[in-house]
Amino acid sequence: MFISPILKSKLLMHGPRWLVLLIDFFVVWCCFCLSYLLIMRVLGEINVSTMLRQGGLVSLVYAFSFLVYKPFKGIIRRTSLNDLFLIGNSILLSLLILFVSAYSVDLLFFDHAAPFSIKHNIFHFSHTQLFVHGMMVGIAMSGLRLLYRELFHQLFWYNKDNAIAVILFGAGNMGHNTYNLLHLGSRNRYRVVAIVDDNPNRIGKHINGVIVRPLSQLNWALLEQVGGAQELIIAIDDVDPERLSRISSVAEKLPLKIKVIPPSSKYIEGAVAAQHIRTLKIEDLLGRKTINIENPIVSEALRDKTILVTGGAGSIGSELVRQIARSNCKKLIIVDQAESALYDIQQELKCILDSKRMNPVVGDVRDTIFMDALFERERPDLIFHAAAYKHVPLMEDNPYEAVWTNVVGTSVIARLADKYMVEKFVMISTDKAVNPTNVMGATKRIAEIFVAALNRASKTSFIVTRFGNVLGSNGSVIPLFEKQIKEGGPLTITHPEITRYFMTIPEACQLVQEAAVMGKGGEVFVFDMGRPVRIMELAKKMIALKGLQYPVDIDIKIVGLRPGEKVYEELLANGENTIKTYHEKIMIAKVNTDDLAQRYIQINDLCQYTQSMRVNYCNHELVSKMKEIVPEFKSQNSAFAVLDTDTPDYLANTERSA
Repeated sequence: MFISPILKSKLLMHGPRWLVLLIDFFVVWCCFCLSYLLIMRVLGEINVSTMLRQGGLVSLVYAFSFLVYKPFKGIIRRTSLNDLFLIGNSILLSLLILFVSAYSVDLLFFDHAAPFSIKHNIFHFSHTQLFVHGMMVGIAMSGLRLLYRELFHQLFWYNKDNAIAVILFGAGNMGHNTYNLLHLGSRNRYRVVAIVDDNPNRIGKHINGVIVRPLSQLNWALLEQVGGAQELIIAIDDVDPERLSRISSVAEKLPLKIKVIPPSSKYIEGAVAAQHIRTLKIEDLLGRKTINIENPIVSEALRDKTILVTGGAGSIGSELVRQIARSNCKKLIIVDQAESALYDIQQELKCILDSKRMNPVVGDVRDTIFMDALFERERPDLIFHAAAYKHVPLMEDNPYEAVWTNVVGTSVIARLADKYMVEKFVMISTDKAVNPTNVMGATKRIAEIFVAALNRASKTSFIVTRFGNVLGSNGSVIPLFEKQIKEGGPLTITHPEITRYFMTIPEACQLVQEAAVMGKGGEVFVFDMGRPVRIMELAKKMIALKGLQYPVDIDIKIVGLRPGEKVYEELLANGENTIKTYHEKIMIAKVNTDDLAQRYIQINDLCQYTQSMRVNYCNHELVSKMKEIVPEFKSQNSAFAVLDTDTPDYLANTERSA
């Protein structure tokens, strides 16, 4: 529909309220004249002079009612049921005043014996006419408002060149509210072309004339029928991850960007705005409910404590620091050797912690002298040890650095915790420490063994927390896929069946703090991370979330397992069981504690060997010492597989040596 830009700009403006009141006043007067002519014509008593005078009087009464209920104050293009109620109340008040006035005048001043009739008197009304007039006013005022609203949306909302065609999922309360939000918002530039739902009781019903279809009809045929759509907006109160996953698995076959409205419980009724429509995130599709711990015991345990976080500028460490900063801790010490990242977290926390309560330290956890001086000065009460190298392929190529940081660095901080009688030392480990197949996982398992051995003879409580992959952490699969999609693909996956356990960074950090509070020393806490996620399915969902299709727009390429990489990760080693805790998501792993004293000596030897190695390190000899400490360490797809005593390569080398 063509309309001049000037008229469009006028329609977009909020008109003065007095103009709306004037129009309403004019509608009342016109309706009175029409109702008078209709009724009085039947009675044969039309008097134009009386009609005009009574029309003016009635209009003034209605104007008074309008000033009482203020129906003219509403924004006409957003007319709602409440606005119509205000019109109805104004009409009822006007009728009440007019009926009482007319009855009083007839009762007090009309003399039936007098020869003079007052049927043409200004105060003498036909009751039937007043009823008809009130109905006409209600219909006219409501109709004009609704007509203006519809005209406005025809020009700005339904205009195909000026709107994004969307399919709305959800026909419940949230769906209705979202439809109205999209329908009434001039700046949203959305138009709903179809509505789908998975509730059988809602199928076949209508929302503002749009039929509700079953989820099974969300297919190419529907897109062709409605002339195409660009987005799927999910509007449901129960944002259950399994339900979201089911919806997205259907939508991912179509070129639709998937977005979601947050639960209405997060907003005051009516306060949900278009900006709250957000792109569906991959963490929404983990297939389990988000872990949210609101435990006042944790906050109380951190109160008035001096807390040290190593690796505090990393993915896990920085979120841990953010959460701890919101507690009433006495002081927060953040140690990291990444200067820029440490500066960023310092600037971020300035509004929460003043300089007296926050101490960002550029330092290396492997530097015994430096860290000893820091401990002596700060005297921490609680330590979260998150500093570590974590990238499997890189560490497979650099075992010296892996041992130097993950084992030697941990031993330095753990010994200082013992020396300065820190209350608790919490080490953040990984599921890759379970039956390790790579150098990184083996170093983390060695670090676990070291702190477990130290715990037996120390007043410090040494605690280990073990969890899987963290969504969005530096170098994780999600940022990699994001980058590859932005570049046009393909997405690279190492194995078609590879699976991983996933957890969001805030979830992981909440559980780490909870485990720190409940730990007494010597425990290895494992977290319930739900079902493992197939990386292939994860990749397909990420493609779908961008409104693209696999393999038409973005392909997926299998590149083969990287050195040391597993197809399936584990949270427990062979023969390990768990003990339940008071938190349903946290368990204690019953790990093997045999020969801790002997392995403690071996780890000390490994640390000394690493520190004394030459620059051109002997990687095979170093990894061989690691395998002695962790017999279950069996290298996969790695040059170090020859060191495993049960491999063909090892047997062949032994025969050649003989």
